[in-house]
Amino acid sequence: MAMTRIQQKFQQLKSSSKKAFIPYITLGDPSLDATYKLVLELERAGADVIELGVPFSDPLADGPVIQRATERALRNGFTLRKGLELVSELRKKSELPLVLFSYYNPLFAYGFESLAQNARATGIDGLLITDLSVEEALLPVGMLR
Repeated sequence: MAMTRIQQKFQQLKSSSKKAFIPYITLGDPSLDATYKLVLELERAGADVIELGVPFSDPLADGPVIQRATERALRNGFTLRKGLELVSELRKKSELPLVLFSYYNPLFAYGFESLAQNARATGIDGLLITDLSVEEALLPVGMLR
């Protein structure tokens, strides 16, 4: 089985004794076009992996900065489908590992089988589902393989 982009990146970092720079940005804030440009700029600035936060209507566990970013993205019409389409466009210019960072609810609403297929097809390298226990996380993670 071939190594994933994430595995390759961490192997590269380990062999050069470097630490990973993994920034987080909210998908669609302030717009999808701005997100596209930010990802490419973060890559130029040396990001090793980027966490793409999925906006959610009830981000209670997030701090005020991420809450406001999420509110702006949702107000501007963000949907997870649009976010995945953006990743597909980014893949035309970048092989940087990209991880969806989300609460369970938006992913559940999208549908895990559809999410797994679409995330893989567009070039998402992993999922971080912040409000699941390890035991609960096994199903969604296994679906990406």
